[in-house]
Amino acid sequence: MVITVNLRYTGKNGNALKFVKEMLSSGTAELIRAEKGNLRYEYYQSLDDPETVLLIDSWEDQEAIDVHHASPMMKTIAELRDKYDLHMSVERYLDFKDNPEDERFIRK
Repeated sequence: MVITVNLRYTGKNGNALKFVKEMLSSGTAELIRAEKGNLRYEYYQSLDDPETVLLIDSWEDQEAIDVHHASPMMKTIAELRDKYDLHMSVERYLDFKDNPEDERFIRK
């Protein structure tokens, strides 16, 4: 079961984007992408709110997420969130592939 987590990071004075740039330049994002079970780890900046960045983070299953949450990278992420004074909202979704009846609504 694929689990996708949408995390919205919101800050002030461009801090959300600065956070993303540091996650990328430090190699932390790349380390997360290389973790077993990670399927997607991508950042997007909101067109409606430039102070908000969306992270789309997909994992093979809950076990992969749990291993990630126990990894040393979580300390790095938490420190960067504090450094940039970011606030978050989180949503979790099951991939539509887990619900074949939804396929008829997806245009490919």
